[in-house]
Amino acid sequence: MNMISVGIIGIGNMGSAHLNCIAGGEICGMKVTAVCDIDVLKLKAAKEKYSGISTFTDYRELIKSDVDAVIIAVPHPLHADIAVCALNSGKHTLLEKPADISVTKARILNETARYSNAVFGIMFNQRTNNLFAKARKIVKGGGIGKINRSVWIITNWYRTQHYYDSGDWRATWKGEGGGVLINQAPHNLDIWQWICGMPENVTAFCSVGKYHNIEVEDDAAIYACYKDGATGVFITSTGEYPGTNRLEIDGTAGKIVIENGILKYWKLSEDTEAVSRESADSFVQIDSEYSEFSAQPETAHKGILQNFTNAVISGEELIAPGTDGINELEISNAAYLSEWCGNKKISLPVDGAEFDKILLQKQKNSSFKASETERSDGSYSRRWAVRW
Repeated sequence: MNMISVGIIGIGNMGSAHLNCIAGGEICGMKVTAVCDIDVLKLKAAKEKYSGISTFTDYRELIKSDVDAVIIAVPHPLHADIAVCALNSGKHTLLEKPADISVTKARILNETARYSNAVFGIMFNQRTNNLFAKARKIVKGGGIGKINRSVWIITNWYRTQHYYDSGDWRATWKGEGGGVLINQAPHNLDIWQWICGMPENVTAFCSVGKYHNIEVEDDAAIYACYKDGATGVFITSTGEYPGTNRLEIDGTAGKIVIENGILKYWKLSEDTEAVSRESADSFVQIDSEYSEFSAQPETAHKGILQNFTNAVISGEELIAPGTDGINELEISNAAYLSEWCGNKKISLPVDGAEFDKILLQKQKNSSFKASETERSDGSYSRRWAVRW
């Protein structure tokens, strides 16, 4: 096989960008042969623009068609259900983030993937950023020793009220399933755990409608504790401008700071724990070797699409395996549950039944009414890329 046919389910903002990219010949070895959406006007426009493409209003019918793979770019609460259907039908599946809004459904999805021979990937496009990849390599290779603490301030996700009003599904419990933690920050939560690992428990404070007239959080702070004693802080918001994007990881043998498109790395000549135990002095200076690395243009969505295609055709290792999607969702579900339960400490894995029970009640009271108002020009917006 040197060419795979793909069907795109959902051609709103993300789906139409993927469609335009692939149909424009930017992904070697992949062609779009079908699209699906409940909006017949979107389907009509796609049919007129891309000759020979099949259109569907029911994703199940597209999955039954002769496509080799599907790309799923629908509202978050439908992600796992459609991906399960695709994988059970033997279709290679690339899922937009997040894996879903509930870890319960993500667990079912991952179990389905275990028994499927299909390739399963997720659109964590920020994993293609060279600075995050470099930080992961340093940390996993022991370059900073044992992690003491990580702090990520990621508050440059500024959004206006117009943004939230542009789609009725946005910033609602029933339509989107949450706010900044489920929409913007999944990329950062994924990178955080990709580099630092999964916490043992989290405590969170999530402020609903702090900056906007919405029913979900637009500001959140997470405090994480790890099994080995490390701690982490994650702060995010869509109400601050210009905001900050700064990741600091401190370890017993060094430190990493990523900010303004630069990774700064201090590698200590001695481990601080050993110095603390063995030194005869009260105050010491530990020598360090300093390095800097600059951000390079990231392949982003196109990189994930090409990698997914290569994985199907030649078995290339996935940059973002679909089963990894549950990790950042565990953190965000735990953060929500912490807030809902009086900011108490929540252990991971999350109690999915407890989370789902409270989420269902919030969805029953949600303002979401299914009427789509936003349209896309079919291009990849800068808002989905890493911004410094």
